Amino acid sequence: MNETDNLTERAIDLQELLATQQTLLLSTASASCVPDVSYAPFVRDQAGCFYIFVSELATHTANLLNNPQASVMFIRQESEARNLFARERAVFNCTVKELKPDETTYTTQLLALQDKFGEVVSLLRSLTDFHLFALCPESGRYVAGFGQAYTINVKDGTLLPFTRKQD
Repeated sequence: MNETDNLTERAIDLQELLATQQTLLLSTASASCVPDVSYAPFVRDQAGCFYIFVSELATHTANLLNNPQASVMFIRQESEARNLFARERAVFNCTVKELKPDETTYTTQLLALQDKFGEVVSLLRSLTDFHLFALCPESGRYVAGFGQAYTINVKDGTLLPFTRKQD
């Protein structure tokens, strides 16, 4: 298999990994740079942004409001991994934007969340402490296994071999 075919096959694997996930792992930081890791159900739009609807009771919501950057990770389940030291995973570094109820995208993405997760979203919409955020990838990395790390072109989903930048 040549390099181009391999990259194409890995890009398909990446899309399959993302398609099998209903929640994302979310890494945020407080205003004083204290890290926090959590998770949230999500939907994704055609442009590749992830949308989450989260409560003010969760630490990550305050972090997202005060520090509009986050990382999200998708990782293959342990039971499906060939080796736990090299689980298939994708990590995206994202800019974060809170969407307001008067924005068209707000309604569109809440309906998408409701289509995916059911009536619980209708209940959550009635609560005043929930916020809708768009997490839009600026960069990404995909690891398919040992020695198989790639940089994700977040604009089109293509992959390039990952190379660590030297200082």
